[in-house]
Amino acid sequence: MSTVRAINLVLPEVEVHLAGSSIVGQLVLNLRSTLVDPIVKVELVGRGCLRWLEEDNPELDYYKSTACTNQAVYVSKTKDFHIEDGWLDSGVHTFDFHFSFPPSIPSTFTSKTGCISYSVQGTCCSRHTLLAREERCLLLQGTAGDHRRHVKDKASLVAEARKDVVYFCCFCHGSVTLHISLEKNIFCPGESIAFTADIDNKTRKYVRKAVFAVHCIVLYSGFSSRGQQRSLEDRSEVTRLESQTDAPPFESTRVTGALVLPKPMPVTSTLRENKIMAFRYEVVGTADLPCTTSTIVGRVPITIAFLCGAEHHDSA
Repeated sequence: MSTVRAINLVLPEVEVHLAGSSIVGQLVLNLRSTLVDPIVKVELVGRGCLRWLEEDNPELDYYKSTACTNQAVYVSKTKDFHIEDGWLDSGVHTFDFHFSFPPSIPSTFTSKTGCISYSVQGTCCSRHTLLAREERCLLLQGTAGDHRRHVKDKASLVAEARKDVVYFCCFCHGSVTLHISLEKNIFCPGESIAFTADIDNKTRKYVRKAVFAVHCIVLYSGFSSRGQQRSLEDRSEVTRLESQTDAPPFESTRVTGALVLPKPMPVTSTLRENKIMAFRYEVVGTADLPCTTSTIVGRVPITIAFLCGAEHHDSA
């Protein structure tokens, strides 16, 4: 039976921590009996890691894949507690701790290829034997990235895509034009992206549905087993909105809506800033073309940034 009856981390009720803020908490130990030469500590750790498989040599007749990996440490801090007299009596003992998050660390992020995670871990050992451990994951919103150049450029954005349609055995022709506009190009995590879309349907059929989404495009940078540098670009949906447009033939139909960004989410950044991952974003609108299996796609690049004046959730 372990000497430690229970170990608990008491953390502030903060849903999302902000880079550059602080976290104050307690480690609570409940001992069954006297503990001699204890080692009690709390650690704050933030890591990034990635892994994907790619074909080793496409020219070979057989398939052989190699793993591309990489990792980064964004924060690693330890608080070792001094134990007077070198022993702890039975009962409950409380240890206070305080950590500050670096201002340049990236947001919590998870995908099928990589992740960025943060946690607080409390441990109790005796003579280097682990007696008890508790780990709590943290959600963190990063603010890194030189977005001062973007603050001056908050102009509205417009994108237009047009696609021709041929149907009924090529006897009928037409086209569909998708026009998407945003009031600005910089958005904060947790903010809503209001958009206006015009569908100009110059066919004989209805355009029944349009889908609008925010896409996150991640550039991963890793190394193969031979130490060769590799990169992989992957696209995923952050949020989406489906609209039943029913745009009639030879008419223009307007669709308005809003896409709500989550929090936390990575800000627009480069590999230099995040070490192993780079992030960029697009608002993407798609509409099914009538009587075909094709779709029309419009893309509007946007910037996700944590600007001055954004809401600050400090856990201190």
